[in-house]
Amino acid sequence: MNMAPIGVLAQQYCHKQLPLTVLRSGAGFYIGTMDAGEPCSRESVEYFFHREQAEFALKQGHWTQRQSL
Repeated sequence: MNMAPIGVLAQQYCHKQLPLTVLRSGAGFYIGTMDAGEPCSRESVEYFFHREQAEFALKQGHWTQRQSL
């Protein structure tokens, strides 16, 4: 479970405090960060089939923080 409002990996590797958001890739939806309109980091271990699932997980804090890139 994670309640951080900013991306841990974005801060650690990009030295930026970026808000968490739901993003999409070929593998599905995930929790990550964006910088200047481009994806910066994938923060969640999980991929979700539907945007709504990822948004719910982010809102409730029911997701797993990745520890490294």
